[in-house]
Amino acid sequence: MRAPVSSGGSGSGGVLSSYPVDRLYEEVAFIAYYLHWPHDDIMAMDHRERQRWCEEVSRIHRKVSKEPKNIFDIR
Repeated sequence: MRAPVSSGGSGSGGVLSSYPVDRLYEEVAFIAYYLHWPHDDIMAMDHRERQRWCEEVSRIHRKVSKEPKNIFDIR
């Protein structure tokens, strides 16, 4: 099943294309888990904005996971 995806624009129609529901759940769960934002706020975002937040959180996570965990854990 696919969910409609808002284009974020103010033009008529507002729906760009269909989007896999499983992917939508992944994005919402990811943002809610890491940023603790409410479901309604995340769902109010268009696909591009949700995807951008997922990319930013992933980038930060990669950066942090490569750094020492504490001052005594230096490699």
